Amino acid sequence: MVPQGSRAELEFGGPLGRLWGSGRVGEWTPTRLPPSPGAAALLLLLPATMFHLLLVARSGPARLLGPPPYLPELEELWSPWALLLCLTWLGLQAALYLLPARKVAEGQELKDKSRLSYPINGFQALVLTALLVGLGVLAGLPLSALPEMLLPLAFAATLIAFIFSLLLYLKALVAPASALAPGGNSGNPIYDFFLGRELNPRICSFDFKYFCELRPGLIGWVLINLALLMQEAELRGSPSLAMWLVNGFQLLYVGDALWHEEAVLTTMDIIHDGFGFMLAFGDLAWVPFTYSLQAQFLLYHPEPLGLPLASVICLINGQSGRGSTLPPPFIRSLFIQHPRAVGYYIFRGANSQKNTFRKNPSDPRVADLETISTATGRRLLVSGWWGMVRHPNYLGDLIMALAWSLPCGVSHLLPYFYLLYFTALLVHREARDEQQCLRKYGLAWHAYCRRVPYRIVPYIY
Repeated sequence: MVPQGSRAELEFGGPLGRLWGSGRVGEWTPTRLPPSPGAAALLLLLPATMFHLLLVARSGPARLLGPPPYLPELEELWSPWALLLCLTWLGLQAALYLLPARKVAEGQELKDKSRLSYPINGFQALVLTALLVGLGVLAGLPLSALPEMLLPLAFAATLIAFIFSLLLYLKALVAPASALAPGGNSGNPIYDFFLGRELNPRICSFDFKYFCELRPGLIGWVLINLALLMQEAELRGSPSLAMWLVNGFQLLYVGDALWHEEAVLTTMDIIHDGFGFMLAFGDLAWVPFTYSLQAQFLLYHPEPLGLPLASVICLINGQSGRGSTLPPPFIRSLFIQHPRAVGYYIFRGANSQKNTFRKNPSDPRVADLETISTATGRRLLVSGWWGMVRHPNYLGDLIMALAWSLPCGVSHLLPYFYLLYFTALLVHREARDEQQCLRKYGLAWHAYCRRVPYRIVPYIY
């Protein structure tokens, strides 16, 4: 039986929040979040934060910490055309999901010892979407008008996320116990609605969580970026270098995620978290409308950027390091000489090394890496990227987040919201990872932590 209520440790402060963070009452350590408002508060706080960012990005002062310039009326938020556009977008991405895939991958083993199949065609969906959008623009599609609709589009996406999450919750009520997620079955409806009760909600072979994880939100993010670039070209004659950099960096990130789509099958979102409001809202609304913040800021607050500084930022963002097993001393010297070349290099190198090892530990690219055996039969990497810190992919992510913000200059804090938010997110996720790994690997995890003492940033954290 799945633990219920008081027998299960609740995250995010439980249904209504607790005195302390995401663990038990009064059990705060540096690995846990500060006081949490709880799942009920997050249901309101997350959409409110998204709308706050959309409003201040287009305001003159663009103050992250100040009040919004105004509170929009319902007429400004609600638009049936925006709702229709969101539903059409979701329908298009669902149709592309159902197209024949270049590969079908199996997920992790479930409680009942079965494995689900997943189509690996996310990059194909990105390319086909780009072709369709390109043809639409040539035919007169007013893509540059999209930025003027961001508020009603975000409102429609939020409404869809709430309704979708409610349907998912109702579906999970009739799901077998073996289909429920470890953490979303507390017995409290608010908490379970937020975190998600069912692990892999499906209709036939269509997996809702896997579909939403990378497709509509990430591809929608780069589409919004492109629309902002096109509107800037209309307003100023040509896009700024800063806008080109933000678009290029984030397109590289999204393209990389979709090209390596199979890697998402080993993430906590897929193998542990249920599919509720937390992921539905994050995937469908938060990602496209919040992650495009730098491009939104640049449209209303143009930032002059010279080629020398742009070159430095490009080096910070980084170039491909697929499957690299270069030792940490090389990375330290690379960081000193070319900071931007570190972000993507570490991110892709670490993820590729992990995925290669999970698929085939005898692969020549990882066969010589040092490991620690565990009681589960799996081995933990203690050399290469994963011997430098416990989460080198998070380190690469944070360096890239910095590079995305730097083209916006340093006069405003607002473009750095993503970096601040992502730091908090990854520190929280790292704490969740630690708890999961400790439960799974026991003494072997303690041994690994002694060998690799730093969590994300070498010699700092």
